[in-house]
Amino acid sequence: MLVALWSVTHRYKGLGGDAELYAVQAWARIHSNLVDDLFLRNASQDTYTIFSPFYAWWIGLMGLRNAALTLAIVFKVWFFAAAWALARDLSSSHTAFLAVALLIITLGAYGAYGVFHYAEDWLTARSLGEALVVTALVLHFRGLRVIGLLVACGAMFVHPLMALPGVLLLMCLWSSLRLSATGAAAAVLATLGVAVLGTARTPATTHFLVTMDADWLEVVRERSQFLFLQLWSAADWRQNARPFMSLALSAIAMDDPRIRKLCTSAMLVGATGLTVALIASVIGPVTILLEGQAWRWVWVTVFTSVLLLAPTALRVWRDEKCGRLCAILMISAWTISAIDGVACMTCALVLWVVRDRLNAHAILVLRWVACAVATVIIGWVIKSWWLMASPRPAETGREILLITLPRNILGIKILAVMVIVSLASWIRAHRSVLGLWVTCGALLTFCALVLPGTLRDGGTDGTPAEIEEFSDWLSAIPPDSNVFVVPAHNSATFAWFTLERPSYLTVDQSSGVVFSRATALEVRRRSQVLLPLMNPDWRLLSNLDKSRSGDGTTSSSSRALTRDRLISLCSDPQLNFVVAKENVGFEPIRHTQPGSWKDWNLYDCRRVLSGIPSA
Repeated sequence: MLVALWSVTHRYKGLGGDAELYAVQAWARIHSNLVDDLFLRNASQDTYTIFSPFYAWWIGLMGLRNAALTLAIVFKVWFFAAAWALARDLSSSHTAFLAVALLIITLGAYGAYGVFHYAEDWLTARSLGEALVVTALVLHFRGLRVIGLLVACGAMFVHPLMALPGVLLLMCLWSSLRLSATGAAAAVLATLGVAVLGTARTPATTHFLVTMDADWLEVVRERSQFLFLQLWSAADWRQNARPFMSLALSAIAMDDPRIRKLCTSAMLVGATGLTVALIASVIGPVTILLEGQAWRWVWVTVFTSVLLLAPTALRVWRDEKCGRLCAILMISAWTISAIDGVACMTCALVLWVVRDRLNAHAILVLRWVACAVATVIIGWVIKSWWLMASPRPAETGREILLITLPRNILGIKILAVMVIVSLASWIRAHRSVLGLWVTCGALLTFCALVLPGTLRDGGTDGTPAEIEEFSDWLSAIPPDSNVFVVPAHNSATFAWFTLERPSYLTVDQSSGVVFSRATALEVRRRSQVLLPLMNPDWRLLSNLDKSRSGDGTTSSSSRALTRDRLISLCSDPQLNFVVAKENVGFEPIRHTQPGSWKDWNLYDCRRVLSGIPSA
């Protein structure tokens, strides 16, 4: 049932987003000419992980895309299996099943601007780091504390930013609350002291505590605005406040002292991370503090709050005073995006705290309110389901009935919860072996139909067939040459994985600006070179502000390539080849094979510049 649930509520995203960045770090270990790429040439996240050589070994064994898919599946199964084991240690097997179901249904977002989630649907070092941290928690609660701490410390070599909060959480679970709070306060004060010293710019501190200068800071703020907590929106703060409210209710409602300590420890780690990150982004900023991205510590807070959502809701539901209303508000806060999750969770928390002071009349009123809220939610679900289930002109065929319709329906999170809880309750209560086998067979059949589409990787960059198709271009481009594709997309997968050459500039490559001043300034310089064709697409903050204000100048889409624009681009010695649809002369190498790249042209900047008449 969990496999079926995941298959209809998620889709594998291949080498999109951050997955392509981790892939190129591994790819560069096989194709050494890529180390001079803008993303890799200076300090980058690859400096802090052993994931790249591990990933590269699997690529050499299976190929790029097969390795990415295989490892993504392995780490995802590992993550959810470890989460089930952890929930099972803290509750019953039935509750653990519901806990994992909620982990699958909810997005698990943390941070700002919708950038990061746990258990992402692609492969990154975070995928392995998260699985290791959850495994370390399982070992801790099974009495293997030292081994658990060693596993969490080992995760530091995979992804230190994701593993550090896991290590801190284990240390909090191992020590007393007073000692943990003292350590958190000391960490905040130490961060404040480092930030102040860094901004002092004395000879004794300048060498060790580098502070971002105005030019570097401007690029980082524009490209990675989620690093700066003062730039977070109200919606971002509400999203990060919700797990704290949820854990507060779990700590109060649950009687198990282990759960209570887990709740308080997870809240302490998350709150400390946000405080450290706020100091790092407001004062200075000192480079090492900003690069530490302590706001990511909230991921363990979010994970723990969702993991404990099912046992808490079941415990609260059994209360005769206001339990059902509290449980409904809890689940709604996590599964209905149309409402304010923090407000719902706050109402549930307040009601639970004051439940002993409620008189008979107030209890009766709250029961009617619970019925009314449930009725409104059911009505909203029916309306949403009707809109999604209505046939559309472009949607015909068997796949719509068997796959697309369940995807759309269970995409309504609260409805997915209702379906899973109902089906799980029926299975738990059913005593017919034949009925259970029929249900199992139906679920297996459904998985067989849906999983191939869920795990399908629509990309072709980096496949042997794609590389062979462009063998003529590969022969014409020297290994260390930079390639720019017009129009530029958000990824450099074609240049990296098909042409196996460095990419000149894309917005994804600019994600490394926080780790290197040289990279930041080079990103800005190259974007100036590309101005005849496109506005700087790495200025995400400015583009977002303009889009909110209705300014139509936010588009960074490319303008048509002309002869003069091509000459202007090729005047930069860092740009060697240009790939474009337009034929503007200079005898390009045309791609003639059928497909999406048919009739595209490869321009050699040496030929372009040599064809310019002398003054």
